Amino acid sequence: MADLAIGVIGYGLRGSLARHAHRPGEGSRLVAVYDLDVAAHQRFREAFGSDVAATTDLDEFLKLDLDAAFVLSPDFLHEEHALALLDAGIPVYLEKPMAITTEGCDRLLRAAQQKGGRLYLGHNMRHMPFVREMKKLIDSGAIGEPKVAWCRHFVGNGGDFYFGDWHAERKYGTSLLLQKGAHDLDVLHWLCGSYASEVTAMGDRMVYSADQGGEEDPWWQGERNLKRWPPKSLTGLNPKMDVEDVSMMTMRLQNGILASYEQCHFTPDYWRNYTIIGTEGRIENFGNGEPGTVIRLWNQRHDYAAQGDHEVSLGEETGGHGGADPRIVAEFLRYVREGGQTDTSPVAARYAVAAGCAGAESLRSGSRPVRVPEVDPQVTAYFDQA
Repeated sequence: MADLAIGVIGYGLRGSLARHAHRPGEGSRLVAVYDLDVAAHQRFREAFGSDVAATTDLDEFLKLDLDAAFVLSPDFLHEEHALALLDAGIPVYLEKPMAITTEGCDRLLRAAQQKGGRLYLGHNMRHMPFVREMKKLIDSGAIGEPKVAWCRHFVGNGGDFYFGDWHAERKYGTSLLLQKGAHDLDVLHWLCGSYASEVTAMGDRMVYSADQGGEEDPWWQGERNLKRWPPKSLTGLNPKMDVEDVSMMTMRLQNGILASYEQCHFTPDYWRNYTIIGTEGRIENFGNGEPGTVIRLWNQRHDYAAQGDHEVSLGEETGGHGGADPRIVAEFLRYVREGGQTDTSPVAARYAVAAGCAGAESLRSGSRPVRVPEVDPQVTAYFDQA
């Protein structure tokens, strides 16, 4: 089996993901990079060989003999780069979020449908062991029929990262409900087996402020980030920030489930907690992939039972994001070779963005309820048959 020739667009913070696709002699190898930062070219060559192609010209990159490509560029470039690859007939791994607008997502879905293209979305949390175990238990009927769901997302250690660069500006990411929340909205949709149809939200910037701006070396490199506390003492943030540092939204899903999502960027800890309540029980995670993560299930009546009636302990995993990164790359490479169904979904990724966009619209308009537009049924049918 000849190695798939894989290209990478954007070799920055998520560049480590592409490393899992470099298996010379075992089915795939990284052969090219497109990045406007020439320093990224040198890092790419050091990691994957001096003979790789490296360019700052997207047209030149698209003319290379590639079997697939990873789009790992900043969020506001996802749509442009993925559309270019689809137009060139190159299968795409597109890092989440799919785009920064619902309309951008719909353009990508239509492009893939019209060209018969292969579009794979990098929602790696669907490959995290604790999420997969929760999905398995819920689908088995362990809590009966799901009726209520919520996620609390504590974006603590490192939460300030999002206020130090382009993430802090609406024009580049719409909202952190979308940019950071797309993961969790997708997981909520997946666990509940349905997509948001209407949302109401509120939020504010309650801690970080433009007067914390200024020039400073990136604090997220190394251990220095852990020593930056409390949040109001931070400097070097983006003085153009106009996104909220706390936000919360309630959702009615298409199947009637009521769900909520809460996100805070100035908590001292960093993890997310999912709770799903059904007609016969409740399930909840403690930890999100690190050693010691457990899933607790309650299916008997109690006054208080901290440990639950059943507990599932998860073993330690190797690879980024609790072992999810190598798994999702392996699924993408299989999809490139064989096609077929995948655990991630372009349609689902679009609904995660659409819910985040609707939430941002609601919270910035006095918590007005906002409908989430549905995907064209013909587009949905294309991906269902992929």
